[in-house]
Amino acid sequence: MSLVIRLARVGKRGERKFRIVVKEKRSKRDGKAIEYLGSFEKSPKGGQNLKKDRYNYWVSVGAVPSVAVEEIFK
Repeated sequence: MSLVIRLARVGKRGERKFRIVVKEKRSKRDGKAIEYLGSFEKSPKGGQNLKKDRYNYWVSVGAVPSVAVEEIFK
């Protein structure tokens, strides 16, 4: 079972809101997640709610973050 940390889109059409989730690599983008690590909003205000300790745990276990998620957590 290979795990990835990636963005899942949420919200109304036209809004750019995402949840940061841990899921199996072959699952759908907006499908069921193993764990939610926070949320991210692409806007001038730019709201972020991140669980950095859980992110570090999942990376240490072997989950591979996407490029976008790596940039968010830097």
